[in-house]
Amino acid sequence: MSSEKTGQSLPHASDKRLLIVDDDERFCKRLGRAMEQRGFAVEMAASVEEGVEAARARPPAYAVVDLRLGDGSGLDVVETLRAARGDTRIIVLTGYGNIATAVAAVKAGATDYLPKPADADQIESALLAREGSLPPPPEQPMSADRVRWEHIQRVYEQCDRNVSETARRLRMHRRTLQHILA
Repeated sequence: MSSEKTGQSLPHASDKRLLIVDDDERFCKRLGRAMEQRGFAVEMAASVEEGVEAARARPPAYAVVDLRLGDGSGLDVVETLRAARGDTRIIVLTGYGNIATAVAAVKAGATDYLPKPADADQIESALLAREGSLPPPPEQPMSADRVRWEHIQRVYEQCDRNVSETARRLRMHRRTLQHILA
């Protein structure tokens, strides 16, 4: 997306270095190729450790960071990016989206927060968006059933996949939860 399309000047017009941190190798490679086609110089990392190392060694102008990585939280990468370069535009991606994690991501220094699956167009728009602008409404918002399912899955994961604890926290009968999860 060019600056003419967004009606703004890019924050890093001459620096289009993009760090992608995601432990889903296929997604990372696919997104990397798509962003290279859009003019970004892409570097990829598959863990918190690799992301932190890249952020310190070569602070990028842009970053896309998965919230949940195999070796920890992507928020550690966000904080390192923010400390290494204060003007980095950072987008946090997650399949476990909720208000609390969105707030945590922004407090850690993220510019924006997108739920997975997010495509390259959505990510590019978020990276190049004017500061303080609101994103357009989704073309295909999640159904109420899908939102409920996502919430149950998130709580289930937070409870280390313990059905009894998840049912207690969701205030539902354990057998009902087992039926939903099946």
